[in-house]
Amino acid sequence: MDAIVLAGGFGTRLRPWTLSVPKPLVPLLDTTLIEHSIRILPRSIVNRVIVAAGYGVEQMRSHFANLDVGLEVIIVEEKEPLGTGGAIANCMADLRGNRFLVLNGDLITTVNIPGMIAQHEEDSRLVTISLWPVENPNRFGVADFDISDRAIKRFQEKPDPGEEYSNLINAGCYLMEREVIDEMPDGPHSIEREVFPSIAKSGNMGGFCYTGRFIDAGTPSSYIDAMRATIEDGSFSRGEVIGTTWSMSDIGDSSAIAFSAIGNGCTIGQNTVVRYSAILDGASIGSNCHIEGCLIGRDAVIGDNVRMTGEVVAFNHRPNM
Repeated sequence: MDAIVLAGGFGTRLRPWTLSVPKPLVPLLDTTLIEHSIRILPRSIVNRVIVAAGYGVEQMRSHFANLDVGLEVIIVEEKEPLGTGGAIANCMADLRGNRFLVLNGDLITTVNIPGMIAQHEEDSRLVTISLWPVENPNRFGVADFDISDRAIKRFQEKPDPGEEYSNLINAGCYLMEREVIDEMPDGPHSIEREVFPSIAKSGNMGGFCYTGRFIDAGTPSSYIDAMRATIEDGSFSRGEVIGTTWSMSDIGDSSAIAFSAIGNGCTIGQNTVVRYSAILDGASIGSNCHIEGCLIGRDAVIGDNVRMTGEVVAFNHRPNM
């Protein structure tokens, strides 16, 4: 089976980091967001990934050209923004077989793909999507799910507050039959808005509820959630965990650095507090600073006596002199 990874967005919510790298290549511990998504694919079932890429496509090609992720990777370029449905349709010429997986490229998940496939086959659906309960479903696709037959009766994309069918959301992993393409309009479109509602109404959409992890790492706060989850889960091959912090630099055992990720070649000055933050490779933070809830870009420099909360600092940032 092939898997399509949707990686065509501009990553505007993670700017200015995504002015230097496309969102799928944003570092997360010792690898990238998209590689964390690819890691969940069972190699006994999936042996090829088709990456639907737009912004930064040449960087994506270069990244995967000499990288062994245990399966074949094909980069399919979007010449223009196509939306989720258009991006999937754009991959059809490279797709093998009549059934395929679709994953969002910024997804940290523990969805049980073999279990999802087994349910999909048993229920004979056209589409099965992973479902996850949240307190505030309004920024997601929402499912009206019937647990008795595991069917999604209605589907709505990002409903207004108070209009939600339920608190069960589209958790970013779909299993589809190739026939879904026949339901798609030509050109750019959203599969969530323009295709899923009609499939749900026809009775051909299933829902797969699971437990464990679901993090959409596309915002600064959710990126930090993803960072903490991957540290807790040991989702790294290099570096070590010191207390609550993963690091590839020498940070000693200072309790002033907590719940953070420190990349390779970083320096942190005396009497500096770093909490709930990601410090990418080569970044330098001065003395007497307080850094909390921040994303500090690769090779950035933060001077002395800086207090910073909830900021995203660009790659190669230099302080004003």
